[in-house]
Amino acid sequence: MATLICGSLAFDTIMSFEGRFAEQILPDQLHILNVSFLVPGLRRDFGGCAGNIAYAMRQLGGTPLPMAAVGNDGDDYVRRMRELGIGTEFIRQLDDTYTAQAMIMTDRDNNQITAFHPGAMAQAHLNRIVAREDIRLGIISPDGRDAMLQHAEQFHAAGIPFVFDPGQGLPMFNGEELARFVALATWVTVNDYEGRMLCDRMGVELDALSRRVQGLVVTLGGDGCDIWEAGAKTHVPPVRAEVVVDPTGCGDAWRGALLHGLEQGWPLARCAALGNRLGALKIASRGPQNYQVDESLLADA
Repeated sequence: MATLICGSLAFDTIMSFEGRFAEQILPDQLHILNVSFLVPGLRRDFGGCAGNIAYAMRQLGGTPLPMAAVGNDGDDYVRRMRELGIGTEFIRQLDDTYTAQAMIMTDRDNNQITAFHPGAMAQAHLNRIVAREDIRLGIISPDGRDAMLQHAEQFHAAGIPFVFDPGQGLPMFNGEELARFVALATWVTVNDYEGRMLCDRMGVELDALSRRVQGLVVTLGGDGCDIWEAGAKTHVPPVRAEVVVDPTGCGDAWRGALLHGLEQGWPLARCAALGNRLGALKIASRGPQNYQVDESLLADA
């Protein structure tokens, strides 16, 4: 069984700020904000939600199929996907634009400031989802606005159950549009901040929202996550990381584990527990696609 992963492929430029953002920003001077951060550490990684989720799923032994768009600088990324054994048939390459670029700065408390250039992602709606026998599951992760809207409708029309995980793309949509995503989706996953925004724009509470889907997950960072099913909440405790190195891509590792569990038909809490374990593993490695999964992680699932 294959999982279609709709989202971005991007190059991540990751910078490490050794201080704290809060110590550099004056709250009463935000109207004339002008700050500069010295970043001794800098590197460039393969990233983007679709790429990161696909990497996680492949590490767990799954068959991810990223659906995304890259630009004229995307050859290396597509080649890397193939070398990892990840199918690239749904990756569209465009000659007149760059691949999406994320500039991510992390401070010593793992707070992040991100600037994102969408590039080819803005044309991801040119990819179209159709029913296919081997594709039994999907996810809508942050992508171009039109792509997210159209792919949700196409998943539904193709009869493919999918996870709606709007992530940092959530502010692009109003309450009516978000309600439509939820109506089409089988599961919804958000972090606690996104959950509050989603509920505010839809005019609902989490318990009511969970009654509209098969399952709702609210991730809580280092505090684990909450599972909502039919209005009832279950807390899934966190997994302590051996060392905290880089949070970039932890959410996508979590999503990949969730999808792996859903592929296996696991209960939602078990899927989320594996997500917590994989997130704890990922945070000990720099970059979103540099960690390795060993058999013990799945053996304990």
